Amino acid sequence: MTLPTPATHPHGVSPVPRSLWLIAGILLIAANLRAPVTAVGPVMGVLQQTFALSAGAAGLMLTLPLLCFALVSPLAARTARSLGLERTLLLALLLIGAGILLRSSGTVAGLLAGTCIIGCGIAGGNVLLPSLLKRDFADDLTRMTAIYALTMNSVSALGSVCAVPLATRLGWAWALAAFIALPLVAMLAWLPQLQRDTRPANVPARAASIWRQPLAWQVTFFLGTNSLVYYVVTAWLPSILAANGYSAVQAGNLHGLMQLASALPGLLLVPLGPRIRDHRPVAVSMSAATVLSLVGLIAWPQASLVWVPLFGFGTGAVLILGLAFVGTRVSTPPQAAALSAMAQSVGYLLAATGPIVMGRLHDANGGWTPVLALCAGGAVLMGWLGWLAGRPGRVIGASAK
Repeated sequence: MTLPTPATHPHGVSPVPRSLWLIAGILLIAANLRAPVTAVGPVMGVLQQTFALSAGAAGLMLTLPLLCFALVSPLAARTARSLGLERTLLLALLLIGAGILLRSSGTVAGLLAGTCIIGCGIAGGNVLLPSLLKRDFADDLTRMTAIYALTMNSVSALGSVCAVPLATRLGWAWALAAFIALPLVAMLAWLPQLQRDTRPANVPARAASIWRQPLAWQVTFFLGTNSLVYYVVTAWLPSILAANGYSAVQAGNLHGLMQLASALPGLLLVPLGPRIRDHRPVAVSMSAATVLSLVGLIAWPQASLVWVPLFGFGTGAVLILGLAFVGTRVSTPPQAAALSAMAQSVGYLLAATGPIVMGRLHDANGGWTPVLALCAGGAVLMGWLGWLAGRPGRVIGASAK
């Protein structure tokens, strides 16, 4: 594969050096942005037994990092302006590593506190890594974004597959602690980049007018409902499969297959994105695939090998499409920054309610059918919002001053 040529630095004539270390560092950081959180799902049953956690309390394990995503993300760019982009990304990796160790300390307090710290580190990477791609690979952003998304989801899939066998042989604490390899390797690969000191320019204050635009809310809730449905299923899929007779290993493998399937749309939608004039058919069809997968899990759970990857593919495609809307539904970069901040903060706050509320619903009902039915209803709403947000048009009149 021919390596992409980095873009010229905006403040000088000399180009950014073409570096395998830079590409390796970017991809290794991407590998840390999902797996440390999603790997908890396959061993959730063990955690519930060990600490006598209800389903609602266990749902808090996935709710906490989502809350951190929503609350810490606005601080990431400010920290980068103070410390520099490269050092802030190293700090994010340090937080992920520290959180992984604390989470594996063997106590409930360590489990929860470590999860929060991991969420803070991932939030920084989520915000800053895309800006790094835009800085160094502006001429090949589409391909690098696709590789970045594929790496993130593939490592997440591998983590989900390995979590149960590791927990069986070593115990849950050592199984989760094993993920410390991800930030350690990424930090080693990232050290050469500390020779640079990139300070992002000040971003204009978030525009209040963006929050008054109906189209902005449609984009925000399109992404938010997708995150809500995705993270509920990510948290509880192994438990749902176990209730339908699947072994812990089979459930972990299917959980990993779902993560891998969520990466595949990036290979299709990202390159084709500029050619799609009307996004409504894609938004509705991918939402319909998500609905079908959830109904299938209710009506024919024996065919989970079909429904689980279909769910991953549908929600993965909607995520990419929603992120595209953030850029295509506005007229200027400041507007895009304002809409991105709005969609991320509101969307993750919405998603954070899902795992714990659905866990409590399961505790009250004793089954997973109501949970899956409500998720299917959320996916229907997602399709309607996608139809509205996918119409040609922009957030006219919004300003980021």
